[in-house]
Amino acid sequence: MLICGSAALIATAQENENEHKSGVILKGGLNSANVSVTDDGSVQDAKSLKSFHVGVIGDMYLSKILSFQPGILFTGKGSKTEAGQPSDPNYFKATTNPYYIEIPANLVFKIPIAANAKIYAGAGPYLAIGIAGKNKAEGKVAGVAFESEDNIEWSNDDPSTLNNEEGAGFGIMRRFDYGLNGLAGVEFDKLILGVGYGHGLAKLQSGTDNGSNDNNKHRVWSFSAGFRF
Repeated sequence: MLICGSAALIATAQENENEHKSGVILKGGLNSANVSVTDDGSVQDAKSLKSFHVGVIGDMYLSKILSFQPGILFTGKGSKTEAGQPSDPNYFKATTNPYYIEIPANLVFKIPIAANAKIYAGAGPYLAIGIAGKNKAEGKVAGVAFESEDNIEWSNDDPSTLNNEEGAGFGIMRRFDYGLNGLAGVEFDKLILGVGYGHGLAKLQSGTDNGSNDNNKHRVWSFSAGFRF
């Protein structure tokens, strides 16, 4: 009896240790990106642009219900503008699709709901740097079609100069984005399903005052699946 009881205690301890150990999550999914259009930060649903994200997230165990999750993601943001229908004599559609390397740092609470399942919710800041992207436009004027595509031009900002943005100018996008994000979902032994929201605090246009209002900032919903190692 004593031997059996000791074996059961050891097995339980090992199971608890495995349940709470730190790990790495490979993550990817779809983005529904937009840009705020009013001073209070609201968006127009019709401007939503589909994109994607992929990356690696660390899952560092802090307690039975709390983890710290830093990571690095390649993620697409932006928005679109459309007026009229493609069959109309006058029609216009433009998309801005910037891509960033983003570093989130979230505190995540996890609550068990079954033997091998937990629900989770968390929040934290993010910092991102723009590395690529396209501005595209197409349409018709009096029935005559036009189309253009250009690489996004980024400011040559030095992040160490907090009060000055180098390389700013008309038509140039601010290279550094930052903001807050939230996430929630369900976690199984290996599979993780979730939804997130990124609330940008930096204006897209270079040389503008980030704190003047919440107009012209990134807003991104994300839907992801992850695999835990």
